[in-house]
Amino acid sequence: MKFEYLLFNFVVIAGPVVSQFSRQIKHVSRWRLKLLVSGIVMIPYVIWDALVAGSHWWFNDAYTLNFRLFGLPIEEWLFFITVPFGCLLVWETLPHTDSWLGRLKSLRYVRTSLYTTLPIGVWVFSTGKQYTGLVLFCFGLVALVDTLLRVDLLLRPKTYLYLVIVSVLILVFNGYLTARPVVLYGEAYQVGYRILTIPLEDIGYGFTLMLFNTMLYEKLRTTRYGK
Repeated sequence: MKFEYLLFNFVVIAGPVVSQFSRQIKHVSRWRLKLLVSGIVMIPYVIWDALVAGSHWWFNDAYTLNFRLFGLPIEEWLFFITVPFGCLLVWETLPHTDSWLGRLKSLRYVRTSLYTTLPIGVWVFSTGKQYTGLVLFCFGLVALVDTLLRVDLLLRPKTYLYLVIVSVLILVFNGYLTARPVVLYGEAYQVGYRILTIPLEDIGYGFTLMLFNTMLYEKLRTTRYGK
């Protein structure tokens, strides 16, 4: 079905939309802020997407509408809104474990180690594994942005519970997109390892997209509403 990717976006956003009718969830959802954050973070990812579409990956015409904007189907544009919106709702409704677990000092080593993926990503990119290199570089940027914004997301135990849930969502939703396949890949730009049908790089791509969204959301939320 040519509208299958579009239907995918509707399915992803259906749960968060329905949840707005719950008084408890609506109280914390701040959906306007979530949409603003998704709109900001999607800019560099759309540029990345548009630059590599047709080489690193491309979209199956059998499952996407014919309309393209900067070489991307409209469904792909919606992806950068619907998926982060749903994940941010998960983040907002998770229990605040930080209050009783505290910020673990050992988690600082996680963030510090991620800095090393900046030069490693550049080197891997230069070898021709460009998708792999870009994802590694983005992990380094995640650590850098977390430090510069003073969000300290990577120092919170809650973040790692969140990433476990995000990884399950990636396996379900990205697994669907790659199994159909709605998205196809240029194997030469990857290391070639997959979890089920999902390239390892796609999982990293999803993690960095969600982490950037969550960092900016937390920064703007605390600036506007306080702790």
